[in-house]
Amino acid sequence: MSSTASTQSEKDYQKMIETPVSKLILKLAGPTVISMLVTSVYNMADTFFVSKISTQASAAVGIVFPIMTIIQSFGFTLGMGSASLISRKLGEQKNKEASIFSATAFYSALFIGLIIAILGLIFSDSLMKFFGASSDVLPYAESYASFIFYGAPLMCASFVMNNILRSEGKSFFSMIALATGGVLNIILDPVFIFGLKLGIKGAAIATLVSQSISFFILLSWFLQKKTICSLLPSYITKHIKDFLLICSTGLPSLTRQGLASVAAILLNREASFYSDGAVAAMSIVTKIVMFIASIMIGIGQGFTPVAGYNYGAKRFERVKKSYWFTLGLGFFVMLIVSTICGIFAEKLIASFRNDSEVINIGVKTLRFQLSVMPLHAFIVATNMLLQATGKISSATFLSCNRQGIYFIPAILLLPRIFGINGMIISQTVSDFLTFLTSIPFLIIFMKRLSK
Repeated sequence: MSSTASTQSEKDYQKMIETPVSKLILKLAGPTVISMLVTSVYNMADTFFVSKISTQASAAVGIVFPIMTIIQSFGFTLGMGSASLISRKLGEQKNKEASIFSATAFYSALFIGLIIAILGLIFSDSLMKFFGASSDVLPYAESYASFIFYGAPLMCASFVMNNILRSEGKSFFSMIALATGGVLNIILDPVFIFGLKLGIKGAAIATLVSQSISFFILLSWFLQKKTICSLLPSYITKHIKDFLLICSTGLPSLTRQGLASVAAILLNREASFYSDGAVAAMSIVTKIVMFIASIMIGIGQGFTPVAGYNYGAKRFERVKKSYWFTLGLGFFVMLIVSTICGIFAEKLIASFRNDSEVINIGVKTLRFQLSVMPLHAFIVATNMLLQATGKISSATFLSCNRQGIYFIPAILLLPRIFGINGMIISQTVSDFLTFLTSIPFLIIFMKRLSK
């Protein structure tokens, strides 16, 4: 490593272990929150503009959503897994080992994304039907999904680069890439959908173009050597245990996102028993809730490198201080945003699709989910604390709760008991039970940290 790079690395190290945690988290969380919001906005943009075509087109975006979460699950697994290891290695001032994890994760993501693309394009028709597409929705879903599959390798790899940058405390670089792609997607959606009359296919093309732009901007930071970690192929590990360590460390993300995909499939299939309007309503609510939840995830991603760095440097009091600050900030923000969105729930749903059935189901579902959104601060902060400090089994179990252990039984059982209202309250019930389950894990962790 050159003397200049070594000096910069030492400055980054000192920043992460000496700067007051509130100031540090706010500095790191600001760009990550913006990045997450921009990502959510351009995910919502597709739903918003496509919903203007028809209720069936709106439903199609919901049908394809599990594919997006599958791609994200692998990207987050390799990204969060490598980032947790990288932040700890940087905290221990082992920069070469950090580069081994970064390069291994990056090229693994490209390869896995390529496999997803190939299999998805081959089995597209069967997948869309399995995900709950009716005969009216199927043509829209297949058209939209095809371009999403094309972008799978770049999307997977982008998640990895995003998390590497955040693990180094360079979340501003990540924000630039995501913000550029997001703004571009929002601009291109109406141009391609209505201006070029490409319909739902235009929305998918806009997403593919914007994701590609984000990928190359992210890659440029590494090529310009503005990062501590390197993506040179020479750093790819020659030991399978390094790859397995990345995967095991990222296992909470895999389970969280993987179960999100399963949950989305089950929700779509349940909604399809009622009508295309019910599927459309659930698709719209999902995007709105994801937008709100992304604020807390962004705050958590600003907290994660702080926890990882200081845990690696054995600055345990700073780990605790950073957690409590993140929890307090997250709860306050979630409470304010959820309250505002709850008041204007009807207008929010109607702005996507002015259909009485969609509005009726959507408003009820949205308000139920908003009622427990402040609890997400505790759920997310606790999960990221455990993951950042290497408590993989505990973090993995908690990741399984919200959209696995609790949600899957809820969506399978509650509609059988309460009909469509059971479907509406399923996620709310799951979120509350996940909050209760997280409490003892935090207590145990804090007691052990104090010792």
